[in-house]
Amino acid sequence: MQRLIVTWMLLLLCPNFIFAQNPQGFFLNKSNRKKVERPPFTKHQLPDLPVSVSINIDYQSTDGRVSNYLYGNNANPYMSRIIDQPALMAHLKKLSPNIIRFPGGNLSNVYFWNTGKNKPPADVPKVILYGDERPAKPEKLWYGITDNDYSLSLENYYQLLEKTNSTGIICVNYSYARYGTGENPVQNAAHLAANWVRFDRGRTRFWEIGNENYGTWQAGYKIDTNTNQDHQPALISGKLYGEHFKIFADSMKAAAKEIKSEIFIGAVMIETAKNKSWEGGIIKNWNDGLLKVAGADIDYQVLHNYYTPYDQNSTPEIILNSAEKESAKMVNYMKEVANKYQLPEKPVALTEWNIFAVGSKQSCSFINGMHATIVLGELAKLKFGMASRWNLANGYSDGNDHGMFSKGDEPGVPLWNPRPVYYYMYYFQRFFGDELLKTNPISQTGILCYASKFESDAVGTIIVNKSHKVQIVELAIDHFKANKTYYLYTLTGGNDNGAFSQKVFVNGKTTSYSAGGPTNPDKIKALSGSTNNKIKFESAPYSVQYLLIE
Repeated sequence: MQRLIVTWMLLLLCPNFIFAQNPQGFFLNKSNRKKVERPPFTKHQLPDLPVSVSINIDYQSTDGRVSNYLYGNNANPYMSRIIDQPALMAHLKKLSPNIIRFPGGNLSNVYFWNTGKNKPPADVPKVILYGDERPAKPEKLWYGITDNDYSLSLENYYQLLEKTNSTGIICVNYSYARYGTGENPVQNAAHLAANWVRFDRGRTRFWEIGNENYGTWQAGYKIDTNTNQDHQPALISGKLYGEHFKIFADSMKAAAKEIKSEIFIGAVMIETAKNKSWEGGIIKNWNDGLLKVAGADIDYQVLHNYYTPYDQNSTPEIILNSAEKESAKMVNYMKEVANKYQLPEKPVALTEWNIFAVGSKQSCSFINGMHATIVLGELAKLKFGMASRWNLANGYSDGNDHGMFSKGDEPGVPLWNPRPVYYYMYYFQRFFGDELLKTNPISQTGILCYASKFESDAVGTIIVNKSHKVQIVELAIDHFKANKTYYLYTLTGGNDNGAFSQKVFVNGKTTSYSAGGPTNPDKIKALSGSTNNKIKFESAPYSVQYLLIE
């Protein structure tokens, strides 16, 4: 009884106590246990070769839950209407991202959800300033009300969520609070955001205030003080954003209360410590200023990470190694800043992620698919609350495209053709459970393993061989039933485009197009067999194995 009383006192005195046990916090709310379906299969013989890598998983040693919101993506108004594109919708339903962010990216800060083209609020200036060297010119604004075939309207977005059985995360226009020319620009912008919450009618629980507002590339980073009426400084700061964040949060949560809904609001934060001179004082001091004035008011921390060095022709090794390194740096830094300001650790949402590597078509390659696999495994292990990859569709840009699907401008492939990363994320989502299992240390470098289990007690394991050597892997699961049936998929690249093949092979099957992967990945047969002890298989260089054990 005394122990029970102490536990209840901890919960009453520290509502964030539960988050210490589950750092994902409310991102685990309303999440059902994950089910798995047996794939089509063909019989498979274990290789009779010497083992080079041994992996041991302890079925009884669990390491917490996995958020269902790690598999998300970003949708954008410039994608087109998309809900009337049957090929794309079929791909998205199979992918099952669970959460889709909108309107996403820089244009969130010039997006007006409740009006149509050429009908912005009267206090929006024609020219909006930025902090970089771009010439001043009339701003291209984006609107939620549109019937343009080339634009995704707000109503289309809500239909997209419904058709893909996903929930939303919405990024409201914070920068309007900066560049608005009215008497009370902050209150006007917060009111616009609160009215979106009312209009949403409880469909969306997760909201963000602005997008990368610390960056010179964002609208409102710099404002014309001659047209500003509430005495804001020319340049933004973390402290100013924090003061404004509190006003937004108050207005939006009041609106949510009116409609009897519960919402959670994230703040824009810097993902890792910035020490280089070119990064500037605003970025370096952003988190300090924000957390000093609004740390207690933030529900979750919004981070973005493009993992590899900016605008460099990075090698496969640099790309693949960045997934572990950068993911860990983010979590450690969030813990560091929370400790510095004596704040409880908040759930972390990585609402944009991809790679910055350019020059060899890295973004459209199978290596980016491998990178995505490692990122998802690390985010699960590090207990991120949610993640949404950037993005569903963009523009080919000679192979430097962040889009998961071709937008029709890629040579040799049809509109909405999935890039290799689609297949890696599809199989990860399909064969990774919602409860982590601990894996014993692996002696062989270049081999990673992420293990999980499902509601049915089946085990989902993902093995990544990021080395250039063939490995014979032997997998043993301690304290698991003696008779096991396994299903195995291996994903590899092709021989085109040097180290960055634009194709992916799934159990040896690929596409007839110049890029992408096989049609209907759900129909491809797994390699299956039975074992009463250990599972042994070949792991090719630069490959990923997705393994389901019943």
